[in-house]
Amino acid sequence: MNDVTATGLRGEEMGRRLRAARQARQLTLRELAQRLRVSPSMISQIETGRASPSVSTLYAIANELDVSLDELLFNDRRPPAPPSDDGRTTRAATAEQLLQRSDSRRQIRLASGVVWERLTPTSEPDTEFLYVTYEVGGASSAEHEFQRHPGHEWGLVMEGRLEVRIGFDEYVLGPGDSISFDSTLPHRLANVGDAPVHAVWFVLGRTGGGQHADDDLHSSSPVGGGRR
Repeated sequence: MNDVTATGLRGEEMGRRLRAARQARQLTLRELAQRLRVSPSMISQIETGRASPSVSTLYAIANELDVSLDELLFNDRRPPAPPSDDGRTTRAATAEQLLQRSDSRRQIRLASGVVWERLTPTSEPDTEFLYVTYEVGGASSAEHEFQRHPGHEWGLVMEGRLEVRIGFDEYVLGPGDSISFDSTLPHRLANVGDAPVHAVWFVLGRTGGGQHADDDLHSSSPVGGGRR
């Protein structure tokens, strides 16, 4: 698989794209860090490929810089369709555009024990279709911290036990269980079992505008309610 990690050349490439997006918006490193309410050194380490963001930090950065995750992680956008002879836009579908083989997925390993594998061969506008692994102890954010972002998401757990906290409610999903929820609600996903969680996740409308990164990183209200 094409692995994108926090170390080595690929991590540096991701960092360079982050720095370019930040500079294009005329934000200093310190200004971006203040908006995200993280330390400037964290942003610096991500930009230089010496550290990997957590899921919540990654979403917050993408929201603040108004870039897609594919653009930030893979520098990959679906190419525009060539015009036809009559001026209409057409697309000649090829196997490379339609088919994603399991052994060649684009992949990124995040700092919080989460691995994303893209299930589409190219970037899809405003859509994330992912095979997600939560390693033992892995979570989308630190304990008592939640993320929220524009869009709606659907998830299907294939293996393991995944705790999904949405607002004040907790749900534990096992193999075959699925969930659907509004991504603007504060939420946190975590592996609560003793084996990796494997799931398929779909997010639609993440770039639709809305939540600010400050809330994504530091919504720390205690979560109540029982597990379901």
